[in-house]
Amino acid sequence: MERAVQIQRTGILLPSRERIREAAKRLFAERGYEATSTASIARLAGTSESQLIKHFEGKQGLLEAVFQYSWEQINPALALALEGIPTPREKFKLLVDMVLNFLAKDEDLRKLFLLEGRRVRGDGKRVVLVPGFLEFIQTADGILHELADQGELAVPPQAMRSALMGAIEGMLRDKILEQTNEYPARFSVADVRKVCFMFFSASLQK
Repeated sequence: MERAVQIQRTGILLPSRERIREAAKRLFAERGYEATSTASIARLAGTSESQLIKHFEGKQGLLEAVFQYSWEQINPALALALEGIPTPREKFKLLVDMVLNFLAKDEDLRKLFLLEGRRVRGDGKRVVLVPGFLEFIQTADGILHELADQGELAVPPQAMRSALMGAIEGMLRDKILEQTNEYPARFSVADVRKVCFMFFSASLQK
C-alpha cells in the first residue's frame, strides 16, 4: 500500500496539479518510473487520468515537472545565499552543501534524482535536462569560471563540475543501494562532503 500523499496545506485542499505531481513523485520513487502507471498516480492523487493528461500530457511530462519544481526550490535559495559570499572557493563549497542538504530532506526526490534522472528513455531524452537543472549547471560553471579566470583552477571548469557531480551522485546512489540491496557503502553524508571537497581542493592551483 502506498504511503499517503500530501493533499492539503494549512487545511486547504491542494490544486489537482500539485496533488498529481506529489503523487507521481511518491510512486516513481517507490516503484520506479517504468512500473508506475498514470492510473495509479491519478488514483493516489484523488483525481482522474484526464486531469493528469490535461496538466502534464503524460508520464514523461510528469517526471519532468517533478524535477523542474524541485530545481525551482533550490535555485532561488542558492542565488540568494551566494550573494553574500566573497570568494568563488567559498561559493562552490556553499553550493555543494546546499544541494546535499536539500536532497537529505526529501528521500523520494533523492531516489528520483539518483536512480531516474540520468536514464535515457525510449525516446532518447535525458529527462533531467529541464530548465531548472540547466540553470543550476550554469551557476556551478559560473563559479568555477571565476576560479579559472583568477588562475586558481588547474583543470577546465566543466570537467571539474562533471567530475564532482559524478562523484556525489555515485556515492549517494551507493547509499540508496546499501539500504535496498545490502550493497557495501558504509560511509556517511559527511564523508560524501569530505570526498567532494578533497577532489575540489586537489583541482586547485597550489
